[in-house]
Amino acid sequence: MTPLGVYLRGVLMGAADIVPGVSGGTMAFITGIYDRLLGSIRAFDLRCLRLLSQGRVGDAWRHVDGGFLLALLLGIFTSILSLARLVSWLLVEYPVPLWAFFFGLILASALVLLRQVPRWTPARVTCLLAGLLVAAGIALSPAMAMTPGLPGVFIAGFIAICAMILPGISGSFILILLGMYGPVLTAVKNLDLQVMLVFALGAALGLMCFSRLLHWLLHHYHVATMALLTGFLFGSLLVVWPWKHALDWVLGSDGELRPAQQVPVWPWNFAAEPMLPACVVLMIAGFAMVWLIERRWGGG
Repeated sequence: MTPLGVYLRGVLMGAADIVPGVSGGTMAFITGIYDRLLGSIRAFDLRCLRLLSQGRVGDAWRHVDGGFLLALLLGIFTSILSLARLVSWLLVEYPVPLWAFFFGLILASALVLLRQVPRWTPARVTCLLAGLLVAAGIALSPAMAMTPGLPGVFIAGFIAICAMILPGISGSFILILLGMYGPVLTAVKNLDLQVMLVFALGAALGLMCFSRLLHWLLHHYHVATMALLTGFLFGSLLVVWPWKHALDWVLGSDGELRPAQQVPVWPWNFAAEPMLPACVVLMIAGFAMVWLIERRWGGG
């Protein structure tokens, strides 16, 4: 895999991370770098620290697959810096067509992964259904009311980063469900270093623990884990379904109300949706884009 290929995968991950409800892990998964990314994160261990303490920086760099991570991060930051304004504007001005595009993208992603399970057994079907039900349950869950103290911030960071690793589940969406979306964003906006540090510590610990668990599962129960993660993608379609009715709201850091619990509705029940043809076209475009990406880079 060339550095340019890794960089472009990072661009795709960054683009997905910009949109609430869409996970960068999805892009890593369908472009064939998910397992390598987990292995690279997992390599930040005691051996890495020992190599650094001995001044063997080059060995430590190779141990964590530093070239891969650097190219990937450059792609992610490039995408975020170049597309953040555009996607934020689209979310405000044309949210339904944008979600339609991502619905097609994630549907195709789930179907691509479905083909990677070679033979369906009752156990693998159970894993698929379990992933689907968990993701659907998260998508339809109402917001919780965690205490916005430092312990709550730490737990929120731990859980949110775990969700970000999973394909199809957005970390920002998990923060909304935990009732910590507003407090965390307010801390970032106000540069509350204490809250930001506690959140970062929780995220770092969650990343180290969860990446190791997923890496172990993919090596010892690869097909079953693939079925489970494919179920997550299918369940997450409820998150990105374009036409939704809000049942509950949460106050964002900018003072604006944001939906905290939503249920899908049919397009014709969505205030006489006038953009249905454009949404269908964008769904097909997102679907086609994933298949082109998978054909070009899916084999790694």
